[in-house]
Order: sequence, then C-alpha cells, then structure tokens
Amino acid sequence: MSQKRVLTGITTTGTPHLGNYLGAIKPAVKASQDPSLSSYFFLADFHALIKCHDPERVARSTREIAATWLALGLDTDNATFYRQSDIPEIPELTWILTCLCSKGLMNRSHAYKASVDANRDAANPDLDDGVTLGLFSYPVLMAADILMFNAKHIPVGKDQIQHIEMARDIAGRFNHTYADVFVMPEPMIDDPVIIPGLDGRKMSKSYDNTIPLFCPENELLSLIKQIKTDSRLPGEPKDADSSTLFELYSLFASDQETTDFRAKFEQGIGWGDAKLELFESLNGYLCEPRKRYNELMNDLNSVEVLLNKGAEKAREYSVPFMREIREATGIRPLNTTLVGASKSEPKKKEKSAEQLANAEAGRRRGILMQLKPVLDQVANAVDKTAAAAQVIAEKQAEVEGLKKKAKQKAQNELELLREEFAKYQV
Repeated sequence: MSQKRVLTGITTTGTPHLGNYLGAIKPAVKASQDPSLSSYFFLADFHALIKCHDPERVARSTREIAATWLALGLDTDNATFYRQSDIPEIPELTWILTCLCSKGLMNRSHAYKASVDANRDAANPDLDDGVTLGLFSYPVLMAADILMFNAKHIPVGKDQIQHIEMARDIAGRFNHTYADVFVMPEPMIDDPVIIPGLDGRKMSKSYDNTIPLFCPENELLSLIKQIKTDSRLPGEPKDADSSTLFELYSLFASDQETTDFRAKFEQGIGWGDAKLELFESLNGYLCEPRKRYNELMNDLNSVEVLLNKGAEKAREYSVPFMREIREATGIRPLNTTLVGASKSEPKKKEKSAEQLANAEAGRRRGILMQLKPVLDQVANAVDKTAAAAQVIAEKQAEVEGLKKKAKQKAQNELELLREEFAKYQV
C-alpha cells in the first residue's frame, strides 16, 4: 500500500505561540509519527523574506521553530524535516513555473489584492505602492514547494485554499505544455480552531496578544494574569463559554478536568484563582517539552545535523525529479537525444483510474487557463454564437497548418473550445 504524501511548512518570522501549536504544530507532529503517511515538513525561510527584512529576526525564528517542532516530538526518521533554503531545486523550479504562470493569475492573489485595496482605501494614487515582486509572485514559490515533491495532500485552512488552486492551475499548464509530470495537489481542509489571545481576539502576532509556547514559568504566569475577564466577583457564577480562561484551559486539559473546571465557574471561582489553575495546567503540559526545547536551543549543532539529514533525504527525491523537469522543458545535455535513442524505453507503471482522472482534470484546467482570454472574449460578445463560430474556424485553420506535437496541442485546444461553446449551439 502506497503512503499518502502530505506537505506543510511554517514561515520563519516569529516565535511560536500557543495558537501555532494547536493550529499547525500539534497535528504536524502527530502526522510525522504515522507510518501510513509520507510527511514533508519544512521551515519556509524564503517565504519569510517576503515581508520581513530583519535578518536577525529570520535567523532567530528559524532556530526557535526548528527546536520547537523537535522538542514536541516530530519524528524525523519517519518524516522529512528540512529547511526550504537547503533545497536548491525549489528556487529553480520556481523560475520554470514563473515562466508559465500568467500575470492575471497572480493579480487574483488574496495578498496582492489586499495590498492594492489598502492603497485604494488610503487614496494612494499608486495602487502598487509597497508591493514587491516577492509579494506579488509568492504563490509561484508556494506552488514550487508543493510540486517539487509531488505532494498530493496539503493541510490548509479555508483562507488558504486559493494557494492550492493556483498550484493546480500552474501544474496543469506545465503538464499540458511539456509533459505530464506533476500530481494535482488537493487541499486537506482543517476544521478552524480559533485560539483566543490575551484580549479575547484570535491569538495573533498582529494583535500582540500571544502567549509564547516555551516562555519561562514566570513570564507564562505574568501573561496569564493579563487575560481579560469581566467584573464578576468571587462567589458569583461565571459563564465558562464566554471566558477566554476557560477556553484556553479546555484546549489543553482532559475531558474530566474540563468538566471539573466548568463546575468551579458555576460555583463562582474567583478570577485570580481561575488564572492560577490555568497556569498550573498549561505549565504542567508544557514543562517537559520546554525543558527539551531549552536543551536544543543550547545545542543548535544537533538541530543543524537533523536539518541537514532532512535536506539530504528530501534531495534524494528533488534532484532526480528536477532532472526530469529540466529535460521536459528542453534544458538538457546536448547528447541526451542520442543517448536516449540507444536505450529501450523503460516500462511505465500503470496509473490507477483516479490518477488518470486527476491527470485529465489537470490537463483540462491547464488548457482552459491558456484559452481564458478567448473564452472571455466570446462570453462578452453581443452575438456569442457568431463569435464562437469564428474562434472555432480560426482554430481549425491553425490545426490544419501545424505538424506533429504542435498540431496535437492545437487539436486539444480545439476540442475543448467545441465543448465550451456547445452552449452557444455552434
């Protein structure tokens, strides 16, 4: 039975906090220990450069995140754990995919549109003010992260589905233009877990309301004391369901402990005592991982060794696969054709019905992306039937004037145009 390949990364721009742990790190650690999964986990340090130009912050965050994942039990024997910048094939693939990706696709990126909207709201005449090419085209780098290892399953929140759709579009265009080498990635939609911060809003660095995962005990207690509560006095019943204290407690405690804590709220526990109980619960949960984290931060050589080991393991796949991608695009040794002609074709492994269906869907998406301007032109025409008929006639003439591979490519486009324009009774 083949392993299910899963890939996820974390950007190295901040100190891991409780929200990061529950939302991303905990499920990743669990996946790393599952022998039925082929898991790839990486430190996205190239992505960090898009918005953070403080080298010390990026370097510090990389150390902290690597040590955090390892301290919490990431299985580096079963999973592949690496630093993005240690895989030179990723930026190489990024460039190849960039040469296929349309600007229109990047225009639709949520991050880019948010920057443009912010400039528009500020009445800034330059809508691209503050937009770097890194911010504009980062979905291509994200696609390369995924496609480099032909990862099929990508854990994401609902707000990140667009990234997977873009990766599929780019992969489909490559497969249609060159060769069918990329698997179509699919999003694994995580149930949203909103972790409350000190002020009750979602825990986020942007709100400055986080609780660092491995801060010292005294700092942990000090931060918990800052959690906002209402004005109810000791002895007055309190609403556990609207309490940030209770919610944080329930995310780390057992079912029985949570039930007991709820009863104390109903009995009127004082906020000071409730905060102390939350501290004792969290501190007990994090005590051993914190100790291991501090050991790793004092022995970064051992962390570097594990990352290098992960990079070597990752490149066992990326190096030969990149060679296949390069050859598909025509970037190959001068004697490749001669050498290839003297060898018998290797027997290809038969694909399952699902793989064939996914490949066909990806091929179709890739063709449709290239045909989008024509499809839009017909859709906006006054006489859609006449416009569609003209497009098909022109494409038919193009097919008749081409040879071999170029002819087949144009024929594929013609067939898809006929399918799309059937609604106009062409």
